[in-house]
Amino acid sequence: MNWHKRYLQQAAWTRDLRAYVFDKAGLADARRVLEVGCGTGAILHKIKSPGSLHGLDLEPASLVECRIHAPAVSLTCGDAHSLPFPDGAFDIVFCHFLLLWVRDPLQVLREMARVGNTVLALAEPDYSRRVDEPAALKKLGQLQTEALTRQGANPSFGARLAEMFYQAGILLMETGPIQSAEKKRSAVEWENEWNVVEADLAGLVPGGEIQKMKALDEKARKSGERVLHVPTYFAWGKS
Repeated sequence: MNWHKRYLQQAAWTRDLRAYVFDKAGLADARRVLEVGCGTGAILHKIKSPGSLHGLDLEPASLVECRIHAPAVSLTCGDAHSLPFPDGAFDIVFCHFLLLWVRDPLQVLREMARVGNTVLALAEPDYSRRVDEPAALKKLGQLQTEALTRQGANPSFGARLAEMFYQAGILLMETGPIQSAEKKRSAVEWENEWNVVEADLAGLVPGGEIQKMKALDEKARKSGERVLHVPTYFAWGKS
């Protein structure tokens, strides 16, 4: 599984939103910016800022790759539940598809608010409201949601994002579902998504059943019948 390719794909989904929220949050005037859960640098390597950029991740291997893709970024290996930075160290602190994966998202948000003046959660999905068409592919959505739960994620976290900001003491400036124009997935994008599906379902579903769902998905995609929508939320506010 090429995780950097996957993170780049996720980053493409939120490109327009990031431009909007970063502008509202004052990225152009920020002196220090931190991404919590920076992974391989799929977001950081695209940020244009006069200030210094910083990234934190729990996985040393991800930081090694991040250093390749975003060599100018200052990187730290650490736990988002206890950020190794002083109070108010950053003008902007943000995360992207992170909070659904952490043990205690409220604690992570409190830590982000402690070290940052402005807090952004750029994308948190709610798989409990996932839509799959045609109907024969609803089972695929259910299986992926189950796989995420087994991996330790909270698949429905996105719907609670605004509530979590409030509980963390962050003054919410804006929140809501990410609005993105529906577009036909390319064959490459579709194959990348199926690499993730196959990795998620390995050991959970027999290989033959996975391939049957993949063939049905491909047929529906080519005929224009395929619908796949996972409501995904953003929020930003002042600490």
